[in-house]
Amino acid sequence: MTTKNPLRAAQPRHDTASPLGLLANLAGTWSGAGFNLIALPNKQHNQSFRLMLNATTETIQFNSIGGAVPNRGSAQGDINIFGLTYLQRVNDAQTHEGIHIEPGIWLNVPPTTAPAAPASIVRQSTIPHGDSLLAQGTASAVAGGPQIAPVSSKPTGNSPLLHQLGYLDPYGHSNLPPGMKQGYVGNMNQALLDDIAGQHIVNTVALQVSSLPVGGIVNIPFITTNANATRMEATFWIETVQRPDGSQFLQLQYTQTVILNFLNIDWPHISVATLIRT
Repeated sequence: MTTKNPLRAAQPRHDTASPLGLLANLAGTWSGAGFNLIALPNKQHNQSFRLMLNATTETIQFNSIGGAVPNRGSAQGDINIFGLTYLQRVNDAQTHEGIHIEPGIWLNVPPTTAPAAPASIVRQSTIPHGDSLLAQGTASAVAGGPQIAPVSSKPTGNSPLLHQLGYLDPYGHSNLPPGMKQGYVGNMNQALLDDIAGQHIVNTVALQVSSLPVGGIVNIPFITTNANATRMEATFWIETVQRPDGSQFLQLQYTQTVILNFLNIDWPHISVATLIRT
């Protein structure tokens, strides 16, 4: 993947007292590149599915809400939530066609006593296919670089189709877009590791959210019937990268998996990207 010149990137902010908590450094505009893998129903061509692979360019703009959002309590006192709105735009790197747009909100939620729960983060979004997402998770900060585990694109389920000889051949013999390696098809997160190979990452904030067990995805009936989006999990890493001259810049990487169910099979839809804050 290629990103904008890091030498021109904005410098990190280190405001530990921000009411946004570890979400604070999201604020701003991020641009870069990534890859997208999705299996789609293909009834119009009398086939079960087709595998679509894209090299992508991407921009995400985050804006602080600018003040406290009070949540009124009856079993405990009120709490104040702080957050950021965002708008994500993803385009095909070759055709420049828009392939994804997503407005949403990230929230920093304080610990509560009713219910008894630790501090958390929340991501809410809507997608123009007719999907609405609510996902909750945790934020953490560590010294050094991110821990990026492999992610599998292998479809799962009880359908006999998965055991038919040659059924999943597209996963091993697809036409790859520019920059994508065959190994990325099996483990999209390898693209993220390749992007940071050789970098000196001083510290990392990990934002992990999932639609389970708290949250969910709500879809219009067409989506539910034809390619039901059933769950989502994602990790965003805000990385402070140090250049050889000692100066630093911020880098945002993410991996996201959405499970689409059709033909009684769970198909992972995986998106990854590496972005620089400008």
